[in-house]
Amino acid sequence: MRKLTILTIMSAAVIMSSCGLYNKYERPEVNTEGIVRDVISDTDTLAVTDTASFGNLPWREVFTDPQLQSLIETALANNVDMLNAALNVKMVEAQLKVAKLAFVPSFSFSPQGTISSWDGNKATQTYSLPVNASWSIDLFGNLLAVKRSTQKALLATKDYQLVVKTNIIAGVANMYYTLLMLDKQQEIVSNMAGLTKDTWEMMKLQKELGRVKETGVQSAEANYYSVQAQAADIKRQIREVENSLSLLLGQPAQTIARGKLADQSLPSEFSTGIALQMLNNRPDVHYAEMSLAQCFHNIQAARAKFYPNITIGGSGAYTNSGGGSIVNPGKILLSAMGSLVQPIFQNGLITANLKVAKYQYEQAYNTWQNAILSAGSEVSNALVKYNSSDEKSKLEAKQIESLTKNVGYTKDLFRMGSSTYLEVITAQQSLLNAELAKVVDDFNKMQAVVNLYYALGGGRE
Repeated sequence: MRKLTILTIMSAAVIMSSCGLYNKYERPEVNTEGIVRDVISDTDTLAVTDTASFGNLPWREVFTDPQLQSLIETALANNVDMLNAALNVKMVEAQLKVAKLAFVPSFSFSPQGTISSWDGNKATQTYSLPVNASWSIDLFGNLLAVKRSTQKALLATKDYQLVVKTNIIAGVANMYYTLLMLDKQQEIVSNMAGLTKDTWEMMKLQKELGRVKETGVQSAEANYYSVQAQAADIKRQIREVENSLSLLLGQPAQTIARGKLADQSLPSEFSTGIALQMLNNRPDVHYAEMSLAQCFHNIQAARAKFYPNITIGGSGAYTNSGGGSIVNPGKILLSAMGSLVQPIFQNGLITANLKVAKYQYEQAYNTWQNAILSAGSEVSNALVKYNSSDEKSKLEAKQIESLTKNVGYTKDLFRMGSSTYLEVITAQQSLLNAELAKVVDDFNKMQAVVNLYYALGGGRE
């Protein structure tokens, strides 16, 4: 009893010096003004004041193609990274449970029994059935800091799970739209192959009539094979993208069922949301902040190591070991004790651990700030890509309309002898290049929508 009284007095003496160990994490000041650039002005920043965010939309409302939705669902169910992220959450949940149980006493049961005989005398049997208890009193916040750090680690792990989910949704969508783009390009190249074959046949007929030389026929033939080579290259790209998408789906490489590029319907009006809301939506930004909060509590835990470690223990046993050679009956033995361990000199270890914890906090703060800037940059890039691709696609549509007429006029003029075979071939190549370029820019628009949705932290539902 006297020992416990002394421990109580010593503990009270140092409690007053432990102020500040129970601090809760508060978000540091962060400046989000102007992190998104205006898509038109070269110098101004976008005034992001809308209260609704494109990133808040459920992914099924953004990607309405039923076949794409099915692929996304398959990827979320089967993707290895997604499965491992879920297991990471379960592991940290188990660690948090241990951190919470650290506040309650620990018990152990260690029965013992001995049989002994001295100089051939009758054997003596003794036994003990002890139950030991130990309880660490968290006067200085060490256990509390560890628990809070683990809680932030759990939040960060769940954020990482969302990061993986968002990456998978964006990855599947981008690959799906890539396949649609390649399908359209394959269709264009196939049509152009027929057109160049007709031109080749026309050149051979004109040669028989003496209107062109063999070089004209050879140029038309070479143009036809050039288009055929493009078709073979597109076919290879389709296979490669299908293989990559199959891997993302957690399936063997196979043909991917899909729709058509012209049938896709994606949002065209975007509300990016206020800057702070945008950052809260981004799971990677929130992950970086939870890592910062975890480092904050690690500092508290490292600082608590400078204070005493107070432990109260007790034991109770049913034993006959105190009764000499008496075998039975046993008796109840109870004992209690307390201990206080105050670190004095630890070879600089606890001081170094505190410094390391503070440096890790600074690193986490820098990482968080960089994540915020990266988020703004990605939103800016997606917005400018969408607007630029949309503008180019509209101009290319006019260019294609003009080049289509030019191909027809050039062929008619050639038949009448008012144009050369080179003009016909050049017109066809120009039309093919313009059509392929427009498909790419239409795809870039769709990819920009996917990238913007990702950059705004979409994909939660």
